[in-house]
Amino acid sequence: MANLSLKHIYKVYPNGAKAVNDFNMQIEDKEFIVFVGPSGCGKSTTLRMVAGLEEITAGELKIDDTVVNGMEPKDRDIAMVFQNYALYPHMSIFENIAFGLRMRKIPDVKRYKKDDDNGHKAGEPVLDKDGKEIPVMRKYNKQELTEKVNEAAEILGITEYLKRKPKEMSGGQRQRVALGRAIVRQPKVMLLDEPLSNLDAKLRTQMRSEIVKLHKKLQTTFIYVTHDQVEAMTMGTRIVVMKDGFVKQIDTPKNLYKYPANKFVAGFIGTPQMNFFEGTLKKDGEQVHIDFAYSDAKITVPYSMLSKTTPSYLDGTKTVYIGFRAEDVTLDTEKVNKSKAKIKVRISHSEELGTETLVYGDINMDGDGFAETSTRVIIKAGGFKEYAPDTVCEAALDISAIHLFDKETEESIMPRIPEFNFFDCGVENGKLAFSGCSVQLPPAIKCPDGKGELLIPVTAIKFGGGIKAKVVGSENINGRILLSLELNGGRLYALSDKVIENGEVNIGLDFKKIIIKLGDTEILPMPEINGLNGTFVADKGEGNGEKVFSLVIDGVKFAAPEEVYSKMFAATSGRKVYNSGFRYEWSAYDIAVAENGLCAEVLEVLDYGDEKFAKCKAGGETLYIKVDEVTGGTVRIAPDVSKVSVIESERQIRIV
Repeated sequence: MANLSLKHIYKVYPNGAKAVNDFNMQIEDKEFIVFVGPSGCGKSTTLRMVAGLEEITAGELKIDDTVVNGMEPKDRDIAMVFQNYALYPHMSIFENIAFGLRMRKIPDVKRYKKDDDNGHKAGEPVLDKDGKEIPVMRKYNKQELTEKVNEAAEILGITEYLKRKPKEMSGGQRQRVALGRAIVRQPKVMLLDEPLSNLDAKLRTQMRSEIVKLHKKLQTTFIYVTHDQVEAMTMGTRIVVMKDGFVKQIDTPKNLYKYPANKFVAGFIGTPQMNFFEGTLKKDGEQVHIDFAYSDAKITVPYSMLSKTTPSYLDGTKTVYIGFRAEDVTLDTEKVNKSKAKIKVRISHSEELGTETLVYGDINMDGDGFAETSTRVIIKAGGFKEYAPDTVCEAALDISAIHLFDKETEESIMPRIPEFNFFDCGVENGKLAFSGCSVQLPPAIKCPDGKGELLIPVTAIKFGGGIKAKVVGSENINGRILLSLELNGGRLYALSDKVIENGEVNIGLDFKKIIIKLGDTEILPMPEINGLNGTFVADKGEGNGEKVFSLVIDGVKFAAPEEVYSKMFAATSGRKVYNSGFRYEWSAYDIAVAENGLCAEVLEVLDYGDEKFAKCKAGGETLYIKVDEVTGGTVRIAPDVSKVSVIESERQIRIV
């Protein structure tokens, strides 16, 4: 039984190609994790790095609390099942399953081989002079081997085939043997690399159930790789969706389907794939007008249904992808008559699948409904319903199930945890008015009078301030509590570290995070990350002569702790670390004014009321540093090296 921790895992080949890019995940004990994605996305490479069959370029891999980056595969206490079974054809099924155990040794104590004249009996432990048992490593005996193989064979239902050779067994039976060879070792982690891809469809379905049942019985951690999204959705407790070496989303099957984080996940998960249209969104008071591109389709919906949408996309100028799953578009007459979000569809053809019919059409009356265009639509209808080609009819859209994505990045612009709260606002004599509230702006925000827009990040809402609000709902989203607040009739989202019961609360604003737009004036948030370019050196230490490793920034050395420099050596192949450029990053709270350090010129002190920050120029960069008192002129600053984040500049690899 084991949990795994993967932090900033990279696989970069000598030619510079990144097979896996900044993979981060915490896998809990007994989870069934599925890596899914198209060929070449990096899922098998990640699995092989966990197994130790592929070297990790950078990052930290832990099994339980042990870092295993440099550990041999045989010492990681993992077992792997391959796609091609990898059975020995000349051995019986019994010997194939037992082979791994014959090669391994297990901890035991030294024992007497036979009775002797001193009263020792055969099989009794041998004690040292202090009366302690003497530990040894020994191989499994014949009885132990037989018991373990028979137990595994019984679990997998292949007991009667133990005397056969692999060639005498079907594909499904061979896969069971491969599973048996893995589970007989009782490993901490089971790794399965597309084990069912060589089987026919019916057998794959059967083996899926067998593997899920096996996981429940063994109660160990499973990591399973597949390119089949149906396998992923039906087997995994959580799914990792990958593309081009990047993790696109990690979540439960249900959440991946209902809340895709980007267009790739939305289209990859679900059959048939999601309908994607291009269009624009225009907010007009408490309504949003949605125009579908390349067609005459237009609908108007309440803003409350799109309140999580990133505000900058609601001005009607940005083209976005609008997504609806096939079951969220209906031709049912009763539902269409009740709906306020209707579009016209010209039907092209349909596919009868028994319990349901897939209807293909186009919202462009000149479209053919066959080509995958941004106007084609697929609709799930009841079984055995007939729809005549070229018929034009109305379809109703379920707006509560709408998905919106940026056209360029393809990331969701309506995430489960919204980035910003959007309000109309006004500023007069240093006071900010929004949603019926008026608050004094801190001295750091120098803002002219006027009317405009206010963007408040959900992370900028603090509890315990002077603004009265009302909690009207909460949602646990992967361990983060999203609160819905009512503010004088308006809606506000905030994050909390605990569930807060519905009712009145007092809130405040973290002013260094907010954005105010008044005409041509835009007040931006204070940057959260300070970045400095530098190098890495080693010097002889005093006394014992051991080397001292340091980060060098603008000629100033800062001694690096072992947990930092060891990762830098591991990621840069030893001596190459001295010839590499690095980007060192800290938060504003991890750099302090000190007697010695980097020379910095204080440009101004930003007073946010309860906190003050010095805006400095140092090392060719602009930095923001938390200060306790007003500071001016030239100062020395020193970062906390134990809290540094390190990026190798050439390959853009985050090392620490």
